[in-house]
Amino acid sequence: MSESLWLREARYYPNGVVATPHYLATAAGAAMLASGGNAIDAALAANLTLGVVTPYMCGFGGDLLAMVWNGSVDAYRGVGAAPAAATADAVRAQSGEATMPVFGPHPVTVPGAIDGWFTLLERFGTKSFGEVAATALHYAEEGFLATRRGAWFFVRSAELYRHLDLPDFGEFYGDVHAGTRIRQPELARTIRTLASDGPDAYYRGPIGEAIAARIERAGGFMTATDVAAHAGAWVEPLHADFRGVDVLEMPPPTQGMAALEALRILDGLDLGADGPDRQHLLIEAVKLALADRNAHLGDPDAMPIAPATILADDWIKSRRETIDPARAQPFPLRPGPDGGTIYMCTADRDGMMVSLIQSNFAGAGSGLRVAEWGINLHNRGSAFLLDEDHPNCIGPGKMPLHTLIPAMALRDGEPWMVFGTEGGHGQAQTHTQLLVRMIVDGDDPQAAISAPRFTIDPGSGHVTIEDHLEPAWISALAERGHSVEVTEGYRHGPGIAHAIQRVEGGYRAGSDPRAEGGTSGH
Repeated sequence: MSESLWLREARYYPNGVVATPHYLATAAGAAMLASGGNAIDAALAANLTLGVVTPYMCGFGGDLLAMVWNGSVDAYRGVGAAPAAATADAVRAQSGEATMPVFGPHPVTVPGAIDGWFTLLERFGTKSFGEVAATALHYAEEGFLATRRGAWFFVRSAELYRHLDLPDFGEFYGDVHAGTRIRQPELARTIRTLASDGPDAYYRGPIGEAIAARIERAGGFMTATDVAAHAGAWVEPLHADFRGVDVLEMPPPTQGMAALEALRILDGLDLGADGPDRQHLLIEAVKLALADRNAHLGDPDAMPIAPATILADDWIKSRRETIDPARAQPFPLRPGPDGGTIYMCTADRDGMMVSLIQSNFAGAGSGLRVAEWGINLHNRGSAFLLDEDHPNCIGPGKMPLHTLIPAMALRDGEPWMVFGTEGGHGQAQTHTQLLVRMIVDGDDPQAAISAPRFTIDPGSGHVTIEDHLEPAWISALAERGHSVEVTEGYRHGPGIAHAIQRVEGGYRAGSDPRAEGGTSGH
């Protein structure tokens, strides 16, 4: 089989499947399915393993969101809040910055992943936390060998934080190269403590106290009381119809609204066959959705315009009418941090399907590490603004705009697919492109994931396109006025997507060749 065919053919699994961006995590999830665990058990086994083997993307100091099909849809929002003392004035005064800091103590909101793991396990799982964490604990204690790709991320992260005078990450992980065995005994201590004492050890015990103390030493506002106050939430997903498929996305503060808005705009257009005309329409629809996201999205309690208004027919029609099929329109720029994330999905023999995303945001996160517990603290709060008139302004107990959007699609009320991607601002853009390929063109999950993608930078407006798109199409987009940059195909930049599609007799799944993971099941 040629490589090109391998990249375009989804794998079929009759009984269950796991798709993740790292082969060790995929193997951990598949082993959990084989041992009798269900899709949630497998998802957590894989996610906890990712927290050990890809600490430059996700882990025990980040946030988590998930959608689960188990006869109906349940959506969980594990997004942490800003400290009670965090205001725009306080951040400006303490940091000396006019805009929200990207690194350091101020963008650290209370990590929501740990509460999410236990909440999902209690509601849907069949195994104990110690059982689903066993593989992660093994790799934390005994170590794992860094791959060439992984070593690049370790080195890049260490260099970034050293440049910012945040030495925690580099001091611990040191000089990593391909083949380096990485052991994390302090993180193993955290895993053992969680297995024996549960989430209270993290939020209302010694781990939470250590997190607050580390942030306080760095000049931040978080206290142990802030950590103890964390609570995730079950939320109602947003819905939109696209060509007869019911697409489900997470509600604010995540950018699921943007993916649905882009799809709704496109649903009223003649997309034709794939080519420069269609790619132009996709880019223009995504630009409009990102502009509305940047203007209106934030903590749902602070948003003056509800998502239902933005997804309503009249709003969508007004946006659609601004598209010129022959010319790129201006894009309102709003620079913002981009991040490091993992997306993964699972399905089991009984029909449970899980779409899960977990993140540190900017690689290993804020640059702060709780050394005695081996936890790298995320910086999801770097997406906050210091503009008091904007719904995404930082404030006590507020959640920041989130790029994380695990997704699901239904046909006739039954699950059709779980899907998603990492990639920060590119996530809603990738959702749009994957669904167009799968629903309009009939591509299977692997073909849609492997196809060339574009990513619009909200800070510059540049459209980065992978070089395996037809060169003539790229030239035609530039002639329409798009600021086009071409990048090497199958690299990390366009995000790492995965999808599991329900089919007769089982599942077919696709995993992104831009990562080192894959699908596995039985």
